[in-house]
Amino acid sequence: MRADLLIVCATLLASAGWIISKQTIQGLPPFAFIGLRFVLASIILLPFCYQSFKQIPLKDILLSIFVGSFLGAAILIWIYAISISDTLAEGAFIMSLSMLLVPLVAWPLFKQKPSRAFWISLPFAIIGLVLLSLSGGGWHQSVSQVWFLCAAALLALQFNLTSHYAQRIPTLLFTCIQLFATGIMGVFASLTVEKWPQSVELNIWGWFVSSVLLATSIRYVLQTLGQKHTSVSNAAIIMVLEPVWTVILSIIYYGEKMPIEKTIGCVMILFSLVLYRCFYSITTRLCK
Repeated sequence: MRADLLIVCATLLASAGWIISKQTIQGLPPFAFIGLRFVLASIILLPFCYQSFKQIPLKDILLSIFVGSFLGAAILIWIYAISISDTLAEGAFIMSLSMLLVPLVAWPLFKQKPSRAFWISLPFAIIGLVLLSLSGGGWHQSVSQVWFLCAAALLALQFNLTSHYAQRIPTLLFTCIQLFATGIMGVFASLTVEKWPQSVELNIWGWFVSSVLLATSIRYVLQTLGQKHTSVSNAAIIMVLEPVWTVILSIIYYGEKMPIEKTIGCVMILFSLVLYRCFYSITTRLCK
């Protein structure tokens, strides 16, 4: 239960990260923002895991960088999609598809079959996500949707790799290296394709600091720690809460509309989570 609460807290910080990121890139180039954000977040964590860094073998460091490269690719695609998207809610729901893909990716990757509880709750989550993606009675294709889908696919793979290798690598160190790898990729992308503004307003730096501390450092530590003490399928279902929180924050902060189909979609996702938890708890007791 403690691991589940950690992941729930991570989803809250992740949803806040959507708002924070959208505000920050109003004054900073998207890739530069990601690069600086993740490099600084890793530096903040480094003093707390420096001893572990000296003790683990080189292959585990390289493994952490490898996993971090998938996170980096997903985050860079995600921030680009945010920069060209008109609504955060839609993007959040598309991105949450990665959590529904996680157990399916784990099946061929690590031979971990999804639990019966997952299969029972999955259809309700899918229906909810479909309803949340509807606008004006139908699905409206856009370039940002395609990029969000690409980022979701990469996150599903990274989520599985993190859950698998977090068992052998210290949590803080694993998180620190992944964040640093992501930041370096962002800096490189920025130097390659972006131009910096001549000046950046003070409030933009305020949003930037919030993104480093809350939406990156603390969020990824909580998520990795939670994943370390729960199953992949369980963590994936809980992570579907992220778009629900994002919708709520978007309504509060940006005044985004909440049509009836999106409201029903949120209810369906929450129902799928409750259903999964009930079946998961019953199955766990029967197996003891």
